[in-house]
Amino acid sequence: MVNVLINGCNGNMGKEIIKYIDTLDNFGTICGIDRIDCGDNDFPVYTNIESIKEIPDVIIDFSVPAASIAILDFAKSKNIPVVIATTGFSEDQLNHIKKCSKLIPIFQSSNMSLEINIMNIFVAKLAKLLNDCDIEIIETHHRGKIDAPSGTALMLANSINYSLNENITYTYDRSNIKQKRSANEIGIHSIRGGTEVGKHTVLFLGDNENFEITHTVTSRGIFAKGAIKAAEFILHKSSGFYEMKDLVKLD
Repeated sequence: MVNVLINGCNGNMGKEIIKYIDTLDNFGTICGIDRIDCGDNDFPVYTNIESIKEIPDVIIDFSVPAASIAILDFAKSKNIPVVIATTGFSEDQLNHIKKCSKLIPIFQSSNMSLEINIMNIFVAKLAKLLNDCDIEIIETHHRGKIDAPSGTALMLANSINYSLNENITYTYDRSNIKQKRSANEIGIHSIRGGTEVGKHTVLFLGDNENFEITHTVTSRGIFAKGAIKAAEFILHKSSGFYEMKDLVKLD
């Protein structure tokens, strides 16, 4: 049995992880941590990291950046691998995660869907093939999402940028730009509303023809499944920083 600590257990994704783990024979939720204990769980929920008594085999983190950073000290002290699915980190926080990965195994992805990560691989390759096209990214999420643009939109943009030798700049708002679109930019647009779980479209806009690829999520359950796959992958790994490209290999 793999015992899991869920950081952010009372959030939407925390609840999805709990629900999915309950269907598995080889995983169990040993405890959780959140800002409050709503009393709805059949395992201990802590509001203070220092109070945690259980020693999990792996930590799955779907929380907020400050909570993710806080749980890393506990993970380092107990030598516990961590799956980080939280988004919205600052550059300093990302550097701190990389630093911690020198001591414990850390798996981080802005999106735990296996399919979106396959899309991530494809759009990077398409950017090379369609190198005369203008590239735009549109992401749509529910009204309650805090960060914008989404971590997934940035992941897609970063992959494209890397494939094009990092010559691309990102444009988030053209309302104050009174000039023609440059060839070396990616426009990233965020839509918020309703209950949309997540939709990402990458458009390759050429002369007289366009190409687009879209990924749509209809249930948060796919993120829970991906997080468990990531947990299985990292469970017995040595210290280091791991990403979806290490799990999803097309070659």
